[in-house]
Order: sequence, then C-alpha cells, then structure tokens
Amino acid sequence: MNETSSIELLLVEDNPQDLELTLRALRKGNITNRIEVARDGAEALDFLFCEGAHAARSINDKPKVVLLDLKLPKMDGLDVLRRIKSDPRTRSIPVVVLTSSREQSDLIESYELGVNSYIVKPVNFESFTKAVQDLGLYWLLLNQPRHLE
Repeated sequence: MNETSSIELLLVEDNPQDLELTLRALRKGNITNRIEVARDGAEALDFLFCEGAHAARSINDKPKVVLLDLKLPKMDGLDVLRRIKSDPRTRSIPVVVLTSSREQSDLIESYELGVNSYIVKPVNFESFTKAVQDLGLYWLLLNQPRHLE
C-alpha cells in the first residue's frame, strides 16, 4: 500500500454546513492529509467495502478513522456502524460518531455496536472547531492503530 495515497479519514456527513465546518476545522488544525467524504450511509459502505463507484479501490486501503454522523439519508449511521463492526475486514477501523444527537438510546446503541468514541457536535463554532481538531490530532497522529497484517 502506498502510504502517500492512503485515505486517512473517511468523513460521513450529509449536512453541507457541518461538512464544510468539519473540513475547515481539519484544515485549520493542519489535518488535511487524505480525506474522503461520503454524504450518506450507502456511499460510506460503498467506499469501505469497495463497491459501486469505489469498486476499483482495495479493501486493504483502510482509513485510519471514520467520522460518522448518525442522521444520514439512505442508511442511518447506526446501520453503517453495525456493518463496519460486524465485518472482520473493517472491524478494526476506529469509528468516531460525530453527531448532533443527544439521544441516550443512540449513545447506548453506538457503544453496544462497537463505536470507539461518541461526540456530540458543539453548537458554538469555536468549540466545534476545537473538538474536530482535537479528535483529528488524537486519531490521526497520536493513536496507535492495531495492525492485522
């Protein structure tokens, strides 16, 4: 796998404003490496499992982390999380839920399905920017991923 072309972060977000804020926060924190964006749950799974428009990708070229919104069109984030964590090829990819949902049931189900972290999006722009930069710094630079190879 070519290290310079590998995807470091898969951002799954359908809200254009939240998508732009997240990308801007990552850029501001110099965490722009290789980011792939999926705008719904089905597109995220196509990317991760190399199906549809992403059939030419190698499933071994996994992102270092998936930032996953829960409220998505076509397939919600919990279904995406369930599929990622139930497949041995993708189970080890860290998934961080980044959502506006404060529903206790979403939090509980996310952890039961194997999410690595659950973050409620701060309403304030500065707080949101700091949260995204901190999680990017942690998951992309500080965290030591499990290597199965």
